[in-house]
Amino acid sequence: MSVIAVVNRKGGSGKSTLATHVAGYLATRGCSVMLGDVDRQQSSRLWLGLRSPERAPIRGWTIDERNFARPPLGTEHVVLDTPGSFQGVGLMKVALYADAILLPATSSVFDRAAAADCIAELRTLPRVATGKCRIACVGMRIDARTRNAEALSAWAAGLEIDYLGTIRSAQAYCKFLEQGLSLFDFPPARVENYRHDWALLTAWIDEVLAFEAAPPRLLRPVASQAASAPENPLCASFLSRAGLSRGGA
Repeated sequence: MSVIAVVNRKGGSGKSTLATHVAGYLATRGCSVMLGDVDRQQSSRLWLGLRSPERAPIRGWTIDERNFARPPLGTEHVVLDTPGSFQGVGLMKVALYADAILLPATSSVFDRAAAADCIAELRTLPRVATGKCRIACVGMRIDARTRNAEALSAWAAGLEIDYLGTIRSAQAYCKFLEQGLSLFDFPPARVENYRHDWALLTAWIDEVLAFEAAPPRLLRPVASQAASAPENPLCASFLSRAGLSRGGA
């Protein structure tokens, strides 16, 4: 199971738009996806309520930011939409569970400052510091007529954090959200003008998921050696996080 959290301390940075689209991307790949809404505004939960049952299914999950629980067994991927002013214990708990954290940022100086503070705090947490939880920035609501995309890229480079491109501001995203849809619910040719903005982000997600899928296959002893080989602590840790044991579910 993988967990991807969307975090920025400032409201209005595009967290819910990003979280719903990440969930939509995973669901349209045929994955079992749960969209967890930690935000008191429950924007992602509202989006799910608008979603047609004919679309790729995404289950909802309402979470108290102080009390995280394991998602139901059988969930392959969890996407977490977090509230503004998210820091301290809540942020630490998310980092304990997350395999990746995405930080949306707009061109606003206030937005960038909030994201920079969040990045600094995340880097003090052990799983981020050791690379077990990866972090990256995404530019959101960028006016294509300006040089804000280049400015955000340079800002991210200065912070030495992965920058996954910019999602241009477009009225289409409002229409998608109002129908419980994401860009990925449409045939690629129909939304071709928007999809290339997401190419770096989806490639990064694929890389994170591939890495998370690899440990059980690489570290589990073969059957003939299982009885005598000592348990690999990395494998045990991964299985424990997935709610499994070496003996099965």
